[in-house]
Amino acid sequence: MSNIEYNVKSERAEEFIHDGEIRATLEYAREHRNDRALIEEILAKAEEGKGISHREAAVLIEVEDKDLEERMYDIARRLKQRIYGNRIVMFAPLYLSNYCINGCTYCPYHAKNRTIPRRKLTQEEIRREVIALQDMGHKRLALETGEHPTKNPIEYVLESIDTIYSIHHKNGAIRRVNVNIAATTAENYTLLKDAGIGTYILFEETYDRATYERLHPTGPKSDWAYHTEAMDRAMLGGIDDVGVGALFGLTNYRYDVVGILMHAEHLEARFGVGPHTISVPRIRPASDIDTKDFPDAVTDEVFRRIVAVLRLAVPYTGMIVSTRESRRSRELVLDVGISQLSGGSKTSVGGYAEGVEDAEESAQFDISDNRTLDEIVGWLLELGYVPSFCTACYREGRTGDRFMSLAKRGLIGNCCAPNALMTLAEYLEDYASPNVKLMGKKMIAEQAQIIPSEKVRRITEENLKAIIEGKRDFRF
Repeated sequence: MSNIEYNVKSERAEEFIHDGEIRATLEYAREHRNDRALIEEILAKAEEGKGISHREAAVLIEVEDKDLEERMYDIARRLKQRIYGNRIVMFAPLYLSNYCINGCTYCPYHAKNRTIPRRKLTQEEIRREVIALQDMGHKRLALETGEHPTKNPIEYVLESIDTIYSIHHKNGAIRRVNVNIAATTAENYTLLKDAGIGTYILFEETYDRATYERLHPTGPKSDWAYHTEAMDRAMLGGIDDVGVGALFGLTNYRYDVVGILMHAEHLEARFGVGPHTISVPRIRPASDIDTKDFPDAVTDEVFRRIVAVLRLAVPYTGMIVSTRESRRSRELVLDVGISQLSGGSKTSVGGYAEGVEDAEESAQFDISDNRTLDEIVGWLLELGYVPSFCTACYREGRTGDRFMSLAKRGLIGNCCAPNALMTLAEYLEDYASPNVKLMGKKMIAEQAQIIPSEKVRRITEENLKAIIEGKRDFRF
């Protein structure tokens, strides 16, 4: 490793996720954690909204002064408001299959687990799952499968995507399918792009190669370099919206924060656009998995700091938190960085439709937030957020560098705000409980008045009236 040099533009994972650079960065951060002048300089830079480097972010992770910490949270809060407003995008995971040939020691899908029921949805079962999700009000899904060459081949994933997009039940329709499947070839990523996926998501799990290889002793996923270079192949295959993330708790969280940011810097340097989203899951108990075996689990307070620092470093990147997190911990991170939430989620294969035998036993991990989608929508409204079911950017071709260009120039808000209100109005008319409908209509009335463009505001108000009359799917 000593002869390998750090190269942010390299095609080789060991050069753009450079262990020596990460360790030097962590040492630099420890040495400067009480350097108030430097920290204030980094915070001032962050406040400009153009991002900070992985080394600067590492310093903020180590901040000890309470007043500087609160200033960091305040800047993260204002940055998020400036870019995303009070919108929170809603989605749900859909597990197609839990057959897997990997040996990941933190995941119950690992090949040696003999206690978990193995299931794979047929296309008819997928149809029932999607109808159940549509009946909740969901418009955006994230597909999940284990890695298995014969049970879950790319052809199965492509057929499933086609099935999902074809289902229109009452006023329901899935308008965006994001995909979280194992690292694959550039050719397969092109097939996914042609199938109309939104974002391709793949968690690194941990960027620490030694830890990664210990936690992945067998199976295709054990190849750290192939896994880490997956986003490059996805970009080369034509997918310009990619989502990265780490599973916090597998190793020292500082290492993985720096790794995420170096990965983002690499994608920006090589392809001109960083990740569309960053996910920040924490390890959870599950079948055959005891979290006591992972002593690096992070507290809620540390979790909040991680989210805030990531928001300062990559201000224009969406950030996702799932129902792994409790109501309390989700509330802690919403205002300092999170822009997407799952709601009413099931992590089991066949968990949404009624009457599926052994569904819960096939879950990937325990859920901390078990509220229904309607309860979460109401909770967000009470907190002053606009739950958004918008998928317009993907459907209008505002992806990759086109989305980032609009976001960085402050122009995306004229699309996002009205689209959020119109999709919320659809939800309220079709799916909401009476109390949530009342709260939502009040929020829409207030927010419609502050849309910056008079023309956009007028069109939005006309479309909102049309939605009440039964028309659907308006977008800017």
